[in-house]
Amino acid sequence: MPMRLLTAAEMRAVDARVIEEIGISSMILMENAGRQVAEVAATFLQAAQGQKVSIIAGKGNNGGDGLVAARYLHNLGYKVRVFLLARATELTGDGLANYEICKQLGIDLQEVDEKYLPKLRFCLSLTDLIIDALLGTGLKGAPQGLMAQTIELINDVEKTVLAVDVPSGLDASNGAASGACIRADLTVTLAAPKVGLFTYPGADRVGQVYVANIGIPPQVLESAGSGALLKATLVKERLPIRPSDGHKGTFGHVLILAGSVGMTGAATLTAEAALRSGAGLVSLGIPASLNDIMEVKLTEAMTIPLPETADRKLSIEASPVIHDHLRRMDALVVGPGLGSNPSTGQLVEALLQEVSCPVVLDADGLNLAAKLDILQARNDASCPLIVTPHPGEMARLLRCSIKEVQADRVAAAQMAAQRFYCTVVLKGAGTVVAAPNGDFWVNTTGNVGMATGGTGDVLSGIIGALLAGGVSPVLAAGMAVYVHGLAGDFALKRRGEISLIAGDLIEAMPAVWQAIQQEEVKEPWIYLV
Repeated sequence: MPMRLLTAAEMRAVDARVIEEIGISSMILMENAGRQVAEVAATFLQAAQGQKVSIIAGKGNNGGDGLVAARYLHNLGYKVRVFLLARATELTGDGLANYEICKQLGIDLQEVDEKYLPKLRFCLSLTDLIIDALLGTGLKGAPQGLMAQTIELINDVEKTVLAVDVPSGLDASNGAASGACIRADLTVTLAAPKVGLFTYPGADRVGQVYVANIGIPPQVLESAGSGALLKATLVKERLPIRPSDGHKGTFGHVLILAGSVGMTGAATLTAEAALRSGAGLVSLGIPASLNDIMEVKLTEAMTIPLPETADRKLSIEASPVIHDHLRRMDALVVGPGLGSNPSTGQLVEALLQEVSCPVVLDADGLNLAAKLDILQARNDASCPLIVTPHPGEMARLLRCSIKEVQADRVAAAQMAAQRFYCTVVLKGAGTVVAAPNGDFWVNTTGNVGMATGGTGDVLSGIIGALLAGGVSPVLAAGMAVYVHGLAGDFALKRRGEISLIAGDLIEAMPAVWQAIQQEEVKEPWIYLV
């Protein structure tokens, strides 16, 4: 089953279906959620040799989950205090029922108002663990008043914080934090991971994420949303089979159009990444005057000298030569280091209109496409296309600001995928892959050390190799993004954040592919069963 990512609205729909159609009561779901939260909390407390737990609860269902956790932790012998950001008379339904149980058990229950905040600060300074059960997915706008003050206070006391479902103040649907927002060390998300936990800035506020099984049937979750997390198992399962009697032609031929004066490194990285990702053959189309240089830089890839402009960029006159070679190619990568000459733009436009093989459009190819509105003319009959913009390139393609792209990265990727009839890879922390039908994936591999020139070229090469091997565009994009980030993580262990360069990813790729095939990759989240 895929690891589905749900928005707040999708999670509410799941809850409603389970309660109304299947007949699992909301009380049972709350009981299961609170028990799982308590298990994670107890595991932490045992490791930290702590005894004191402070649960900060709101008046909604998230607070009810916290009250259930309070019961279980109390029964395990921990010293539990519940601080309620509401009057007890405001509680209703399952939350009220659990409040009354806590009261009967003798658990310390304290109502909090603004006058109590100084005492709350003192109490929290003495605790071993704070459980945030204030808002969860019930956020409606930025927290205000007492809620905002309490969130800021929790962040200020610098104690370990466990968030229930979603850190309070975080938008579960897109990762936005428009006001006060809990910075959690642990997040126990209920039933399924939420989109906002893995998209920034939210991903920077959740700590270790645990996915709690609260008794919702798997088939309900499987059909619940259009998003999912990329996983190593997806890559392993969808890798092209390599028969023992295969030859170089069996595993695909990639043509890469890349490079210009001062940018031969981009072409080199793309070609080498394709070679390290299973392509049987790699050919590099390069401005003719740079061909001798590339023949020195590349050993395993073939080079094709092509007609060039006066400033030594690929020219529209290269089109017939490229088309002749494309008859023997399985995939085309266009863009790394191409430059911005208008004649090169004409070439990119002609290729996208005329080729039939899958195409990866990256870097200068994207800038030319944005400048000339090349992608606007695409339709469902156009060649299979993958675009790989960073936020600046995406902003140019969508005619919006970088801030708007980053405010909701999933929405931006989905918009571009649907508008341009292509697969979109929106690069950056928490890379998003979006398909024209609205499906999307979020990546969890990778690190800040990869924020260096050339790593995007490596990604394009990996995608090109997978396409040439027969993988569909959407899967090729998702698999490549995961592998690319994992190569960065492997390289980080050897080089560190500061010294990591794009070539280190290529060096790490043999070990990455082996780790995936041998199922040695540990995913950065935990299921609770």
